[in-house]
Amino acid sequence: MDGTILASRTDLFRDLARRFAESAAVHDREGSFPHENITALRDAGLLGLTVPPELGGAGIGLERAVQVVGAIAEGCPATALILAMQFIQQRGIARNPAVSPAIRARLGRGAVQDGEVINALRVEPELGTPARGGLPASIARRVPGGWSLSGRKIYSTGSPALSWGLVWARTDEAVPRTGLFLLPMKAPGVQIVETWDQAGLRASGSHDVLFNGVALPEDHALELRAPDAWTDRDLDAVAWNTLLIAALYTGVARAARDWLIGFLRARVPANLGKPLATLPRMQEAVGRIEALILTNERLVAGAAREEGTTATQLGLVKTIAADNAIAAVQEAVALCGNHALARSNPLERHMRDVFCARIHTPQPDAALLAAGRAALIPA
Repeated sequence: MDGTILASRTDLFRDLARRFAESAAVHDREGSFPHENITALRDAGLLGLTVPPELGGAGIGLERAVQVVGAIAEGCPATALILAMQFIQQRGIARNPAVSPAIRARLGRGAVQDGEVINALRVEPELGTPARGGLPASIARRVPGGWSLSGRKIYSTGSPALSWGLVWARTDEAVPRTGLFLLPMKAPGVQIVETWDQAGLRASGSHDVLFNGVALPEDHALELRAPDAWTDRDLDAVAWNTLLIAALYTGVARAARDWLIGFLRARVPANLGKPLATLPRMQEAVGRIEALILTNERLVAGAAREEGTTATQLGLVKTIAADNAIAAVQEAVALCGNHALARSNPLERHMRDVFCARIHTPQPDAALLAAGRAALIPA
């Protein structure tokens, strides 16, 4: 089913990427949020692609999701990141037996019918990323009929467009539990503070989200466990997180490659009298970029298709793909000199965006440490 859907929409993805690319420089320069891109994704029905068919979605698998995110990233990686998070969260909700059928249906149909956007809100100023351990400061207090949720999250990607946030928080119980709380982003007590002003992915709207005494019903506590019970990693979730991120930044590298090829074909220095594309040195360098991108595409597609890939291996795939994407863009920048750094050209933006690849979990040190430990001290 998903293969047919994706094959029929290939031209749509390309068209969306072209449209998003036209406004990407403006959003980057202003640090503004691409609301029109989210509307376009909504109108095209892409926000429900990973929702199960029984709830009206397409139920696409990881291999197809990788293709979609990679294609959209060629036009606007910030928009692609929001879409990737949508895919990841909807996939997780559909597979999580701790989520009630009513909530699962509410969120799935909301994505399909109304184009609602959801993302996890996990990172905190003091805690950093939960992947590094520690208890969140965000707290859910017991109140009659449910919970009262308070806290502050940073790096909340897509916050201006979110209908729902999945908040990582702890309870106020004598022995606290940690887990996910479903936060309606329009609820009283929720505030977005526009703090996002980074060098890369400037249009992602990854602002701070504050929530102060937000009333939640009982079933909005989606899954609660003792803190040490979260050590087992859901392999499916790891695969979707790592491979969609790898596909996204490979898309950035392809966009940089495409601009470079156009530049080398069009640039005719007076002392050369023919396009730079005719020079063997340029051809060899572009060949290196092609090799890096091809490696990423085959590596990510293979990992998305194959069963039995471990979490440690998936971490390495993401790390290798990030390094390759960065190397490909850096090679393009080195070939173009000052032209690469001109704000009038997209290459300097691609360079800033692609460096964000290393920030996503697992970060390189964690991925390499896990792989080295597994090799040296087998279980």
